[in-house]
Amino acid sequence: MEIIIKERDNKGFALATKDDKRAGTMTYSIAGADHIIIDHTEVDPEFKGQNIGKQLLYKIVDMAREKNIKITPLCPFANAMFKKNEDIQDVLR
Repeated sequence: MEIIIKERDNKGFALATKDDKRAGTMTYSIAGADHIIIDHTEVDPEFKGQNIGKQLLYKIVDMAREKNIKITPLCPFANAMFKKNEDIQDVLR
């Protein structure tokens, strides 16, 4: 599994690929120099049940920690993950 993060203008996303297939995407908006808003998570049906969404979120959380950014999770999946996993709540806004 490879996960990359790309940003362009005021948008960004984490993209998960496995065997050259898109497994999932998590998108976010850049709301300022120290704030992003996760707005959507999508996992390809072929990869359901493989924790792709969680891996995407943790990749973005790692990036947020490196850049000292706080996250607002508008996406229902990301919001639920933040409530459930205390180990990532340090980047929660």
